Amino acid sequence: MNSLTITTTRLGHHQHIFRGSVRFTMAVRVSICFLLFVSALSFSQISAADDDGSKEFVLTLDNTNFADTIAKHDFIVVEFYAPWCGHCKKLAPEYEKAASILSSHDPKIVLAKVDANEEKNRDLATQYDVKGFPTIKILRNGGKNIQEYKGPREADGIVEYLKKQSGPASSEIKSADDASALIGQNVAIVGIFPKFSGEEFENFIKVAENLRADYDFGHTLNAKHLPRGESSVSGPAVRLFKPFDELFVDSQDFHVEALEKFVEESSVPLVTVFNNDPSNHPYVNKFFSTNNAKAMMFINFTAEGAEALKSKYREAAEQYRKEGLSFLVGDLEASEGAFQYFGLQEDQVPLVIIQHNDGKKFFKPHLEVDHILTWFKDYKDGKVAPHVKSEPIPETNNEPVKVVVGKSLEDIVFNSGKNVLLEFYAPWCGHCKQLAPILEEVAISYQSDADVVIAKLDATANDVPGDIFDVQGYPTMYFRSASGKLLQYDGGRTKDDIIEYIEKNRDKPAQHEQEKAKPAAAAEPEQGKDEL
Repeated sequence: MNSLTITTTRLGHHQHIFRGSVRFTMAVRVSICFLLFVSALSFSQISAADDDGSKEFVLTLDNTNFADTIAKHDFIVVEFYAPWCGHCKKLAPEYEKAASILSSHDPKIVLAKVDANEEKNRDLATQYDVKGFPTIKILRNGGKNIQEYKGPREADGIVEYLKKQSGPASSEIKSADDASALIGQNVAIVGIFPKFSGEEFENFIKVAENLRADYDFGHTLNAKHLPRGESSVSGPAVRLFKPFDELFVDSQDFHVEALEKFVEESSVPLVTVFNNDPSNHPYVNKFFSTNNAKAMMFINFTAEGAEALKSKYREAAEQYRKEGLSFLVGDLEASEGAFQYFGLQEDQVPLVIIQHNDGKKFFKPHLEVDHILTWFKDYKDGKVAPHVKSEPIPETNNEPVKVVVGKSLEDIVFNSGKNVLLEFYAPWCGHCKQLAPILEEVAISYQSDADVVIAKLDATANDVPGDIFDVQGYPTMYFRSASGKLLQYDGGRTKDDIIEYIEKNRDKPAQHEQEKAKPAAAAEPEQGKDEL
């Protein structure tokens, strides 16, 4: 599969849905099938000199020295990269500059890199869940604790972020100035305690360690130091400060899982705003990282009536967020990528679309203020049919390889009563282009066989049912027999390989009739037994 191309060439580090610097991964799962790594270097080369004799501050690691090096450091940062990756090339001088600055930090902060271009290091990349380039990991305690790097990509920002990450997970607040330095334009979590010991405090520190890459943590013995006149708060308690909605929320549940859930859920706005304001981008990232179904309203922020739409949409959010929905409002000007991804048109604005984690979508174009609450109620009551992104059904479909689109998938693949080999492809995919003439040869071979269909679906322009097909890269092929057996194709890529697979797994016409003729009772559970 050409899934490496999906993850990097087309998507950069993550899949770009919105235009701008916001990156996130949608429900479609993308993985790397082949990771290639560079030739092994001896450990003595880790701090080698450049050709010009200047010292390299970024350590070069590979599968021969990686484990030993990580085990020697309580705190080390590792970049997994590929030489051809544009994002990696842009990062390289900034990463090296940051390494040179941090080499004199007390204690020293070590930056390292692994060139992902040699097959023998595939297990290493899999172990560290490398699904795109560059991937940067923070490894603590000899590699026992692994966190995703979520900081800036320029030298000064890298330095400041890593200095903070290398220090205590939670800083003590001893004065109002300390509190002001921690609590500002970002989410901050402060634990208020009568003493810095005991189960509550220990659990708070555990949560701070686990979530420190995403949030700022502090702890204090005196709530009077906190802003907004919170002197009445008595510990033990946790107060989460945020620059939106009700500005702060409290919790006194110090179980680790409950406290982590409180932080994650409370740190997302009731309605996330997506526009060209960079300060909103972290919240957009968090919005798309939740497991909730995602409701998105797209409008022109400067159009007449926009504020009324926002207000009524917020009412819907207040009413339905506890039922597993997260809410975002996007400005049309900033949402070009989303429109391409969902197959939407600008003349459908104002609109709302809801996406489930299984890929199902529900859509309301030409939205009016009075529609919003009614439509959400109909959605929750199951009265809104799923929306399918689809190219138009071809008027003629006479080529050997039949074209399948979102709206014809059911008819051609599931309801045709035929043996169907279906390729999911992307127009830009190199492996798909290589496979295309082979599939055509296969299709020509079966032109006189009415029971076999060779077909293709452009998975970038049509929805793929994620609950049926596991498409993690392109090309992906599935075979569905006439009697309904669905198999992911795992054979070779030659004409003979594909034909052999079809012949092995197809149903002949007589066999298909026998399958259809089986008594229905045979599939029913026996009397007195529970059906599995």
